[in-house]
Amino acid sequence: MTRPRRLLTVCLGNHCRSPLAAVILAHRGGPHVEVRSAGIRGKWAGHPAHPMMTQAAADRGWDLTEHRGVPLTPALLQWADLVLAMDTANLTALNAPGAPAAPHTTRYLDGRDVPDPYGQGPDAFAAVVRLLEDGAARHLQ
Repeated sequence: MTRPRRLLTVCLGNHCRSPLAAVILAHRGGPHVEVRSAGIRGKWAGHPAHPMMTQAAADRGWDLTEHRGVPLTPALLQWADLVLAMDTANLTALNAPGAPAAPHTTRYLDGRDVPDPYGQGPDAFAAVVRLLEDGAARHLQ
């Protein structure tokens, strides 16, 4: 028996995008994947997901109530088989000289960013939920 494929979703703060991406991937991937999320900056470590993201996710049937922010660590990078960056800036930070060694990294969406809704209204959060739902299939084999 082979172990599940390990996916790590990463955004800036692990407060909006990467937590929901992890929930979606874990649900849709079932026993074939193990998914974690983390933030490049530790500002939201230990905090719940952004309230507007929690609500936008719940409106589509996703539960973020148990999420608590986690900072990105070398141990998480070593754990992962694939690291999924939410945007180009996150991908650049993951691949920067001097950054901890990461496994294969790519953007969550093919050829475009998942925009950061932080500081915007409910419509921006709802749009991100739909993007994360639509992009999940490309990472589940």
